Amino acid sequence: MLYYRVCIDSGSIQTALYEPGVRGQSFLITEALRGDGGILRNQNGEAFMEKYDPRKDLAPRDIVARAIDNEMKITGTENVYLDCRHISKEKFIEHFPTIYEKCLSIGVDVTKSMIPVAPAAHYSCGGIKTDEQARTSIINLYAAGECACTGLHGANRLASNSLLEAMVFAHRAYMDAIKKIDGLQNASLAEVPDWNAAGTNKPKEMILITQSLKELKLLMSDYVGIVRNTERLHRANRRLDLLHEETEALYEKTEVSPQLCELRNMITVAYLIVKCAEFRHESRGLHFNTDYPAKNERAQNIVL
Repeated sequence: MLYYRVCIDSGSIQTALYEPGVRGQSFLITEALRGDGGILRNQNGEAFMEKYDPRKDLAPRDIVARAIDNEMKITGTENVYLDCRHISKEKFIEHFPTIYEKCLSIGVDVTKSMIPVAPAAHYSCGGIKTDEQARTSIINLYAAGECACTGLHGANRLASNSLLEAMVFAHRAYMDAIKKIDGLQNASLAEVPDWNAAGTNKPKEMILITQSLKELKLLMSDYVGIVRNTERLHRANRRLDLLHEETEALYEKTEVSPQLCELRNMITVAYLIVKCAEFRHESRGLHFNTDYPAKNERAQNIVL
């Protein structure tokens, strides 16, 4: 079986361009903009990060995400702003040409107007447990990058962790795999039978899948998002049980589709996230539970 370590879907948060009414994948406004002098401001134009951390806008992304979330709750709004008006136009275009063009395309001139931003999930921390060669508990299956729990990540994600994953563990997986290639090529593999769809029907209503997907995204954002508490996690678990039951019933009687498989996988990952978060009675890095705001002296090693 595969062993999963705590996967925090919403902890690694980046600021994304806020476009009212736009659903789906958001346009990333990189944290490098804050590194180059961008200042987060609330709806009243006030720079607020100094209230939350002495490093202000250069604080780690988990602290910034919680600060943005709190300011949005205080003002009852759906976004804050990133002020880059003091950065020269030449420097901005040189360093961030894609962001400049994207903002301009929706009528935001970054030299004259602040960029509307909101938190967006950017990177998962944790995942499939591997050894030092990126090997999982399934023979000849490797995992590296965002899906893996290799040990390079702590309780948070720093800007270059993904680069380490891609360069170090992807290379180790390659080096380990090429040692086995010749043996695998000569091995006789049992014939895999065709998929048996007997007893299933074509899905009559795709809305059953799309609506469940919407519910899943909403409950994970609202109950297991940037700031958590025990009651929200319990509610998420109960609703996930219902979604799982409905989706499995649909899976048993309809033909397999990419959308249905994706939904099943997302429900599984969501369940693992919630269970790990429920087990962790502390706040550490990107996992913040208001019922357990302090960090334990000893880190828990939670593996499901």
